[in-house]
Amino acid sequence: MEFNKARNIIGLRVLSDNIIWLWVKDKSVVVVDPSVHEPVIRYINENNFQLEAILQTHHHSDHIGGTKSLIERWPSVKVIASSKEKKRIPFQNVSVEDGETLSILGEDVKIIEVLGHTSSHIAFFLNGENPVLFIGDTLFSGGCGRIFEGTYKQMYSSLDRIKSLPKNTLIYCAHEYTKGNILWALNLKPKDQDIKNKLLEVEKKLSLNELTIPFSLDEEMKINLFLRSKNLEEFTFLRANKDLWV
Repeated sequence: MEFNKARNIIGLRVLSDNIIWLWVKDKSVVVVDPSVHEPVIRYINENNFQLEAILQTHHHSDHIGGTKSLIERWPSVKVIASSKEKKRIPFQNVSVEDGETLSILGEDVKIIEVLGHTSSHIAFFLNGENPVLFIGDTLFSGGCGRIFEGTYKQMYSSLDRIKSLPKNTLIYCAHEYTKGNILWALNLKPKDQDIKNKLLEVEKKLSLNELTIPFSLDEEMKINLFLRSKNLEEFTFLRANKDLWV
């Protein structure tokens, strides 16, 4: 379990590399992409919290697998998902669209559509002094999501949307993929000092059994080759290269 004091965000490690994020305020909690339910229920019960909402970035089973059981435990919980995903996320009861702003735990949360990984992927952005982005599988530290349903152009545009956010935004993705992504980047850019420094930082955190996430947008723009790509052609080459990298 990892804890971020700035925004009271807890990371629960589950499955092989998934992270379920819990945003806590007072005794209320919002869960992001619950792939499984047991550790979420256990943490909420141990701390006497009340589940207020579940944020779903996309429909993949390792993001919604625990939602049904959480609804059974807390029938009044809000399940917030893209209005385009009523069939694949049928238990949603708050359907949202790109650009919409919701009030969650007393704070404004903006919906940002980030297509590419899927045809309806969304992110949840909390602005303010310590901005936060729950990005699901669109961006990882040192990498980006595979393009399963969308297009290279859509993913490239989605990354551009992310790059336009405040540079101190802390980004919470849903998988611990950082080391592999950085090793791939170094394979392409072996002399890049920023990427080499990032690898040292990542290896130190992992040796201490710490998560490498969240990461700041400012830092990520220095080491993430996908964010650094200058045009769609370069991005397409990088994504295809990463898909073939072992």
